[in-house]
Amino acid sequence: MSADTPPPHRATLTDVATLAGVALSTASKALNGRGRLRPETRQRVLSAAERLNFQPNALAQSLISGRTWTVGLITTDSIGRFSIPVLLGAEDALGAGRLSVLLCDTRGDAIREQHYLRTLAARGVDGIIVAGRRIDPRPPLTGPLTIPTVYALGPSTDPADASVVSDDEHGVRLAVRHLHDSGRSRIAHVTGPEHHAAASQRAALTRAALAEAGLEPATGRVHFGEWSEAWGRQAAGIVLRLDPDCDALFCGNDQIARGVTDALREAGRRVPQDIAVAGYDNWEVMALASRPPLTTVDTNLVEVGRVAALNLMDAIDGRPHHGVEAVPCRLVLRESSGPAGYD
Repeated sequence: MSADTPPPHRATLTDVATLAGVALSTASKALNGRGRLRPETRQRVLSAAERLNFQPNALAQSLISGRTWTVGLITTDSIGRFSIPVLLGAEDALGAGRLSVLLCDTRGDAIREQHYLRTLAARGVDGIIVAGRRIDPRPPLTGPLTIPTVYALGPSTDPADASVVSDDEHGVRLAVRHLHDSGRSRIAHVTGPEHHAAASQRAALTRAALAEAGLEPATGRVHFGEWSEAWGRQAAGIVLRLDPDCDALFCGNDQIARGVTDALREAGRRVPQDIAVAGYDNWEVMALASRPPLTTVDTNLVEVGRVAALNLMDAIDGRPHHGVEAVPCRLVLRESSGPAGYD
């Protein structure tokens, strides 16, 4: 084969080296991003690989490196509402490093979790990401595992573990500040079950953010209930009865907020002219279908997954992270929270 003629078979690393006019070791370093090579040499190898449609032999790479280039993602979120954005972010980061992700849904069952742990260990995965459907801290994985592990969304209870979460303090501050800056001073907070960390933590953070603005929650208390539109409709009625002058409702999730907007409309209250409404999570199915569309806090789950994957790759390379890393949220402004009193 001449240096200018593509091989008639599946291209090998030797073929790439021959076409690029470099040593086999130089071609390997260029394709794996290792070694100190001149930019023009590295580019020549990459161009040759592209021309030959060279695909690295994964089995050979595994034998040489001792790695399988696979990562397990264990989730308890069977419907994917929270785990899919985390997975997408993780794949974005891992794809750049040419790692494949094996998704394992435990459905919240400890026995299934142990089964998947054994399966992933038998497959020789290089690392594991654990993602939940709630932000409640969870016990670390159990068993004789020495596989690098990072927890996403729901942190590990072991401070020595690496965990990546959404920064709820940041998200709550964004929402409360926005409502206050838009002229609202009687802000109620309605949220989910008090025993859920997402509800209790956001409630405490809301009280703190209101206090910083010199405010108390409208009605004098937080209203805990369910993560549902039905509870949002019921909660709106309770708030209006207890505090008819309430001018904003900050809700613990978007389902509650959508129920709130329905109830306010039925009660003859205009959103946002009379009462502003803000939700949490930026679940677009809910936020965009609401009338009017919801202002809401985006918990940035794709970024949570991306950071978790990057931290996992560090751990695989012998640079483990420890403790909890919080990813900032962002406020998505829509029609439900315009300035008070405008027409």
